[in-house]
Amino acid sequence: MLTRYLYVEKHRGYALDNVANFHLRNGATLWRVNWMANTTAKGLGESCGMMVNYRYYLDRTEANSQQYVRDKVIDTDKQVLHLL
Repeated sequence: MLTRYLYVEKHRGYALDNVANFHLRNGATLWRVNWMANTTAKGLGESCGMMVNYRYYLDRTEANSQQYVRDKVIDTDKQVLHLL
């Protein structure tokens, strides 16, 4: 599932997905997984129609960024963890 790919699968400790890595390095939270958000042929073929949202909580952005870069920890919302 997409959640496992984004949260568990890593390359050298960081997220495999380039977009995820960008947002997480900048302090975002892995916030929501959206089922059937992209029903185009390309979206269905590449991600089974699923999309993810990253949320930037301004009071946590710097700490999240440091935690990810230094400790390779992904700040993740409970609703995403529940999908694991």
